[in-house]
Amino acid sequence: MEFIRTAAFMQYLFDHPATAERAAAIVDGILDSRSPRLSDIAQYMAGTAAANYKAIQRFIARTDIKAALLRLFQDEAEFVIGDATEMPRPQAYKTSYVGTLSDGATHGYWLLVLATPFRGRALPCSLLSYSSRTIAQGAGSRNLCHWQIFNELKALVGDKPLVLDRDFSYLELLQYCTHAGINFVIRLNMRSQPPKFYTAEGRQVTPMVGIGQQEVYYQLRYRNQVTVNVIGVWRSGMHEPLWVMSNLEPQRALQIYHGRMKIDESFKDLKDLLGLDHLMNKTQSNMEQMAALTLIAYAVGLLVGERLRDELYGPASTSQATAPVAPSSPEPQPLPRSHKWRLYSGLFILLKQKLTLRRQRLRQLVDQVLLTFAALVCPPVRT
Repeated sequence: MEFIRTAAFMQYLFDHPATAERAAAIVDGILDSRSPRLSDIAQYMAGTAAANYKAIQRFIARTDIKAALLRLFQDEAEFVIGDATEMPRPQAYKTSYVGTLSDGATHGYWLLVLATPFRGRALPCSLLSYSSRTIAQGAGSRNLCHWQIFNELKALVGDKPLVLDRDFSYLELLQYCTHAGINFVIRLNMRSQPPKFYTAEGRQVTPMVGIGQQEVYYQLRYRNQVTVNVIGVWRSGMHEPLWVMSNLEPQRALQIYHGRMKIDESFKDLKDLLGLDHLMNKTQSNMEQMAALTLIAYAVGLLVGERLRDELYGPASTSQATAPVAPSSPEPQPLPRSHKWRLYSGLFILLKQKLTLRRQRLRQLVDQVLLTFAALVCPPVRT
């Protein structure tokens, strides 16, 4: 990955040049080893593994990596995506921040990531971890953990909708969003205990939709507490309908939620290609620091890989490329080959495929990506 010149990217995230250089060395180690584990990364860095291991420990102890990750927030994004994923740790039951997962038996913790959409994937910008044990130790709740990260981004989010999966379809979160003035688009959990909706007159309504149909309900009161709009669609071939509630116009909410579903593919790349699900540190703070650094490595790899995908398989169509890209090369672009363009993610192409491009051309492409990265981290300020 030496052609990427990672240090040039890190200079936009870390203010001190020496800090940017150290971050670049670790990010290169993450991409080369395809792992967030310190022992794996140390093997791929220049120097001895033992010295590298200690250097990584010093770096994550002294650097606010989560603040650097927050710089990847896209001001021009249409919405903000939130998703929590289970991180099983069956053998780490003695670790202070590891509790039990939703099945009540498996040891592990939850990692909540906030991101903005980018070309059918998601660029992460913030994270928070929690577990049944940390919640009990803090005398708090899962809800308070969620509110903590949403509060941190409230000033940045503005009127952008916060798009969440059905794990977040609970009354307290809706009340919080309403009180804080946050627009939301949330998938409904209609399985075991579906929520109850009421009209303004107090009449209970049970949302229903047939196969191949779409139904819209305006101004329903979720559990007779929060007013929402509800839309449901049951597409042929799906085993259940998709229900979305929002304080936005229902059709727009449904369109936005379909865009949110792409984050699942991003988590798949993070786990399959960068081994995020193997992340483990002795303390929760160090674990979150390494998770943030892994997300930064993912962002750099994604941006470079997306440019390589356009170069190898033709540029994306207008519908596929919804985010600004680096200025195009003066050389003629190949015709789109949409099948292969859709077949591989950018990160997969970067890490798994053998690149046949000349080194000079690779450097030109990385220079273009660096312009895109600079525009994301340091957007022009309106005067």
